[in-house]
Amino acid sequence: MKITILGAGLVGGPMARDLAADKGTSVTAVDVSSQALDKLKRFRRIKTIREDLADPRNVKKIIRDADLVISAVPGFMGFKTLQAVLESGKTAVDIAFFPEDPFALDKLAKAKGLVAVVDCGVAPGMSSILAAHAVKKLDEAKSIKIYVGGLPEIREYPYEYKAVFSPHDVIEEYVRPARYIESGKMVTRPALSDPEFLTFPGIGTLEAFNTDGLRTMAETLNVPNMKEKTLRYPGHIEKMAVLRETGFFDTQEVVVKGTRIRPLDFTAEILFPKWKLQEGEADITVMKIIVEGTKDRNSLRISYDLFDRYDERTGVHSMARTTGYTATTAARMIAQGLYRRKGISAPEHIGADARCVKFMLSGLADRGVVYRETVERVEPK
Repeated sequence: MKITILGAGLVGGPMARDLAADKGTSVTAVDVSSQALDKLKRFRRIKTIREDLADPRNVKKIIRDADLVISAVPGFMGFKTLQAVLESGKTAVDIAFFPEDPFALDKLAKAKGLVAVVDCGVAPGMSSILAAHAVKKLDEAKSIKIYVGGLPEIREYPYEYKAVFSPHDVIEEYVRPARYIESGKMVTRPALSDPEFLTFPGIGTLEAFNTDGLRTMAETLNVPNMKEKTLRYPGHIEKMAVLRETGFFDTQEVVVKGTRIRPLDFTAEILFPKWKLQEGEADITVMKIIVEGTKDRNSLRISYDLFDRYDERTGVHSMARTTGYTATTAARMIAQGLYRRKGISAPEHIGADARCVKFMLSGLADRGVVYRETVERVEPK
């Protein structure tokens, strides 16, 4: 099996290392950054190629010999990259989290007879897989709530936040309107709105706010109430709202001393060095999925909890583990023929198949990423 990974950054790199450990698997990692690729060169079973993946023609050239492609490019490149992969006739797993509708590529994928799983990270990704799995267990699902966040273990002023993926994708969470399902209807709220405070064992109190994390679930699951919120240390909402309202996240160009520049690009350049998790710096990922409904006339609550930490042994950050290993486990599942649905698949389609869910949970647990399920009866409201 020849697998090409597009993007070799803080998530793409660990994915390449994980897959390269499989007997009979050949891994190629591609990135425009020599620095990112240099970190992989000591692993003899990983081939590295420096290439600008912003050009779909380069993508098609690079993946010519691949059996399966994993796309880990920044979100703003994601749709065109996946389109190029499908046009090349390649099976795909995608974690790019692009803003476009992935089902716009469904006809292309089906015409080529391809399996293509999108949004296959931690959230969206396992959050959607497990939510759909819980819905399948119930006679009637009434609500889905998802709370998820990646955080530095040590809080440092002023941001108390660090990121392991593209700063553009992080900032997108603060500007993209959040879609919810309430009483069976789609509603849209501003990002960063409707704050909640939740307490988690071993962490303390975190604040949750609206983000556009439902993604395809808004279309694929028939549940009357669904929402997803991002978790950060308290105070983060106010800081990001000030930056957003001041215009630092704007994409319309402004002129500064005769030079045209997008404020977003400037902000990303300034913030990313401050937000970047350094090697050896510990981070945590926390997620809680709550699905409520009825089974055999009883009101039930099915919950899944994740608490994951930086792996000191491998030096892989938690967000890279929880996101990247979801994608690599899905790639193995497809390669072994367990998942065969043609066309664009959302994570929920995997969640509808109990065998696939078991495979995903087992593969992640083998790598130390453990989801704990709780089922309890609740009094009807």
